[in-house]
Amino acid sequence: MTSPGPVLVAVAHGTSSAAGRSAIGSLVAAVAARRPDLTVRAAFVDVQPPDPAAVLTSLEGAASARLVPLLLSAGYHVYVDLAEAAAAVPGTTVAPALGPDDRLAILLRRRLWAAGLRDDDVVVLGAAGSSQVSAVADCERVATALGRLLGRPVVTGYLSAVEPRLADAVAAQRLAGRRVVVATYLLAPGFFADLASRSGADVVTPPLLLPHEQAPEELVDVVVERYLS
Repeated sequence: MTSPGPVLVAVAHGTSSAAGRSAIGSLVAAVAARRPDLTVRAAFVDVQPPDPAAVLTSLEGAASARLVPLLLSAGYHVYVDLAEAAAAVPGTTVAPALGPDDRLAILLRRRLWAAGLRDDDVVVLGAAGSSQVSAVADCERVATALGRLLGRPVVTGYLSAVEPRLADAVAAQRLAGRRVVVATYLLAPGFFADLASRSGADVVTPPLLLPHEQAPEELVDVVVERYLS
């Protein structure tokens, strides 16, 4: 049997949501189509199989493998889960997380426009949250970049691990006669996206990936660039 060539293992969080699994699958498929010279495999750090260790074991004999986190910021999963999986297989490396990246802010703006953003809307970035201080800082950088694109301040609310919680951030931004719009800074549908939809905002945008849409070219670009970095 011929050994596989260079391998890109796209590692997502994992979800029980069928829509979320389909959306992530569309991104992995788009990356594989963009780089047919690579062996592209999917792995997950939680909820669903296969985990990165299982994928790496199945690829024994590959020329090299690089774990690319399909995660918007680098927290525990990148610094612990993926680092440990890579350390167990000599020659395996871990790429940076997808964010922060200005192209993600551009995608968020596109979602806001599609949702009917108004000039006087107040915008809150809805992020997952992390106990990792650097991951929180990364989210704040994306909020700042989005604010520059929109020409208005954007604050951040979190769905777990850190304050302010998204619902509290939405409530704090309430101004008479103006809508509060949440820009959902999540990769795909699932548990956190459902929480964001119940944040009390007047409008909540969908995640960056949707099951009925092709993966945005910008996201494919970022994944490939992280592999090459």
